[in-house]
Amino acid sequence: MAEKGTVLVVTESHDVTADMVISHLNQRDVPVVRFNPADIGADLSITARFDVCPARAIGQLRTPTRCVELDEVRAIYWRRPVWPGFGHLPRVDARYAAAQVRYGLGGVLYALRSCSWVNHPLRNAAADYKPAQLALAHSFGLRVPPTLVTNDPAEARRFVREHGQVVYKTLRWTPYEREGVSLTTWTEPVQAEELDDTVRLTPHLFQARVDKAADLRVLIVGRRVFAVRITSDLLDWRKDYARHTYDVVDLPDRLSRTLLAYLDHYGLASGSFDLAVDRDGEPHWLELNPNGQWAWLEERTGLEMAAAFADLLAEGETHAVA
Repeated sequence: MAEKGTVLVVTESHDVTADMVISHLNQRDVPVVRFNPADIGADLSITARFDVCPARAIGQLRTPTRCVELDEVRAIYWRRPVWPGFGHLPRVDARYAAAQVRYGLGGVLYALRSCSWVNHPLRNAAADYKPAQLALAHSFGLRVPPTLVTNDPAEARRFVREHGQVVYKTLRWTPYEREGVSLTTWTEPVQAEELDDTVRLTPHLFQARVDKAADLRVLIVGRRVFAVRITSDLLDWRKDYARHTYDVVDLPDRLSRTLLAYLDHYGLASGSFDLAVDRDGEPHWLELNPNGQWAWLEERTGLEMAAAFADLLAEGETHAVA
């Protein structure tokens, strides 16, 4: 039986980033149970009772090698979990079974209010809407490039002509493939004449292009701020991680405080911010990824990001849903 103070790491089977954090937790002698929701069945079981006082979930989560008492969970690291698809079942049955796992297993975990979350998935979801992010960034006094969200092609063309240099961004990344080939939409320049009536199918995000000298990726873990300047000749540096220069920088205190307050607004313990730095050195808001990747930055800069996550999880400070 796992001792009191176990950290649950919820992620897909092959996750190097989670491995890095778990390694640091092991060094601190913090017990860890790692699992993936897709393993539900023989490799993962959950039992919870709600007939006790004070009201809380009492029971166990079991994997083939570990068992943890639910009321002894210190923290939950919600990394990159995969929910089961039940591909062996008929489509209607698979949809039903998947919903039972999401609202059963997920619901039991969400009921663990006395432990800390990095981050609680409901908090992640609330923070993941780009239009809401933009409005909040404005309210915090951050520089936000002029942005239009629309499914009206005439409005989109008018915006492009008004601002000249405009880019298109997806509102939400989703797995996307065509004829078995994986497709990814990068931030791309757009011209007014490219915009036809297919724009009406869904809302699109158009944004005035920042004449940037570099990008900033800012990772916040608890109250620790890690900032890396990414110098690249690409409009979207994510296209090729290997061809950039990475430099550790110190953010101005005001910007650090603002980004910390931004996370606090959503009740997040961690988040990855992207900002564009213009030719005058001024940062412009681009977006927040509540659960962004960061392991490659630690590899290139030596910043102790994984250790910061381990410290936060070991502390077990509460970042629960109110």
